[in-house]
Amino acid sequence: MPRRSQNKPKTPPLYLTWSPETELVGLVFELVPRKDFYLYPQYTIGLHAWFLDQVRSTDPELSAYLHDGESEKPFTVSALDGAMISSGRQVQLSANTSYHWSVTALSRQVQKWMARWMENLPEVVDLKNAPLQIRSVSIAHLPTTYTELLNSDHGETTVTLKFLSPTSFRRKGHHFPLPVPMNVFHSYLRRWNDFSGMAVDQETFLAWVDDCVLINRCQLTTAKVLAGKKGAVTGFTGAIEFSLTKDAVKQPEFQQLFYALGKLAPYCGTGHKTTFGLGQTRLGWSSQVVQDLPDVQTVLAKRIEYLAEIFKAQRKRTGGERAEETASKWATILARREMGESLQVVAQDLGMPYETVKTYVKLARRALKSEE
Repeated sequence: MPRRSQNKPKTPPLYLTWSPETELVGLVFELVPRKDFYLYPQYTIGLHAWFLDQVRSTDPELSAYLHDGESEKPFTVSALDGAMISSGRQVQLSANTSYHWSVTALSRQVQKWMARWMENLPEVVDLKNAPLQIRSVSIAHLPTTYTELLNSDHGETTVTLKFLSPTSFRRKGHHFPLPVPMNVFHSYLRRWNDFSGMAVDQETFLAWVDDCVLINRCQLTTAKVLAGKKGAVTGFTGAIEFSLTKDAVKQPEFQQLFYALGKLAPYCGTGHKTTFGLGQTRLGWSSQVVQDLPDVQTVLAKRIEYLAEIFKAQRKRTGGERAEETASKWATILARREMGESLQVVAQDLGMPYETVKTYVKLARRALKSEE
């Protein structure tokens, strides 16, 4: 890592400081490569790993919790937003071009670490041998608390959200790419119940959502996307507007929570895999919110899904979640190897022993050959 400048301030500028009572805050980094760099399509795994390594190097206790905690993850990490193009089997970042990367904290413990991080921020985000210079950092989502979200004036009678990156939910063991009110608000409520200290009965609130939340309008597009370490999903981008029925006022505490959860959305993201770039959400309506995916990412996502369906069909007699997970791993490893990635890199990304990955790719090739 490049040596830090001796003239660099030891304290962050005032606009990057906030109250220690803060529970939620969002930052956006402007990253600039000094030359053209080429990334593998699932580069968000690297962003995720780099962020966690930053935590590990300064707060081992928090790091262990973020890695092993069984609760919801109290942070989100976006993909890079900027001009990215496919170059063969890789994604190209252009020299001297700005790319934006967002990170949010959803708990007091994480925001306190983030405040300390701002005091000694590295000069680059080292993304798999592609050092991206940190040109600037700014606050994307204002520092706040869950209580402030709950008690703030909602102003509007609707909740309008735009989904900047592909968004998906888990439903009955499958991906579900539609912003049905119960799915959307369930994803926010899970974070709320874990981190706010004001837990709400999930079953009762979601029954109220099902009865009282309406979709006024929506504009959505779906796409196959890469999703963290476990293959590909179908996700949606676009915008949606929710409102409430007249009967909603019969439970004013749920009505208040409905608006608070809408304001939580930009901090926590929507759906799953929000620590790998999916589900980036903002307030307001826009008909032009889709982030273009490089062609190579779409190709790889479709290949992984195709292979996974073959391997799942072959293993359906054994059934169960484990068989599905194994099929997904085989598909991911084989597809990435077909794209020219080394098994060492794949093993590192997936957090698996190299010998296991080597065995899996052999078994996957054998299984695929049996279909021909």
